[in-house]
Amino acid sequence: MSNAVIKSARRLFEVLEYFDEIQQPISLKDIAAHFEYPASSASALLKSMVVMGYLDYDSYSRTYMPTMRIATLGNWVQGALFGEGGVLALMKHMSDLAHETISIGTQSDLFMQYIHVVPSTYAIRYHLKPGTLRPLARSGIGWLLLSARSDETIERLLRRINAEEPDRKLRIALPDLMLRVKEIRKQGYVFSQHTVTPGAGVIGMLLPERRHGRILAIGVGGPVDRLQEKKRRILSELRAGIPRFVGESAA
Repeated sequence: MSNAVIKSARRLFEVLEYFDEIQQPISLKDIAAHFEYPASSASALLKSMVVMGYLDYDSYSRTYMPTMRIATLGNWVQGALFGEGGVLALMKHMSDLAHETISIGTQSDLFMQYIHVVPSTYAIRYHLKPGTLRPLARSGIGWLLLSARSDETIERLLRRINAEEPDRKLRIALPDLMLRVKEIRKQGYVFSQHTVTPGAGVIGMLLPERRHGRILAIGVGGPVDRLQEKKRRILSELRAGIPRFVGESAA
């Protein structure tokens, strides 16, 4: 695959994500300025997206706007990942209770990826965006997801992770990782503190329902001090809420 194709694909998704961020029509000039694209490249990209039916161009205001094709493109994903809505109901329940950032994470090759997020209602909060990646073997929810894998699978994944990590200081010893995994298996949850972001942490549990083979985990993220104060209640509500909203065993 050529670098030109990769760049074009990246720019297309950057534009779509920017529309999601600002939620209003935007001009060619503003797109080019925001991303520092050459005007000719930005014009060609936006015109291509219009021809493909993903953007609409208004000649009076000279602005572009996503079409309903974008809105309907991924409608099936929520049902495929979250079934009849039990996972989303659980997230709302935990959000109402803890007021912290509630997330659903799953494994994406050698990473953990947040696939759905309910933001915290606090002014000082653990900020996440759906699609955010974290190192599978160096993050709390990543350890949690690994705990659902066999020891042999974990060892195989770690070999690949270390092989692709250029910084030797960030490579992980298998015994150290397995200590964390075994602790999570024993206690049934993870409470990571200052692991990825200093001052931030996450309390998480695995969900029993697997959607299309994917293991899902729910996390309650926020400042470590707040999580420590609420730890007992968060764990109690997760233990009660998971079977209530999602079910007892894997689908």
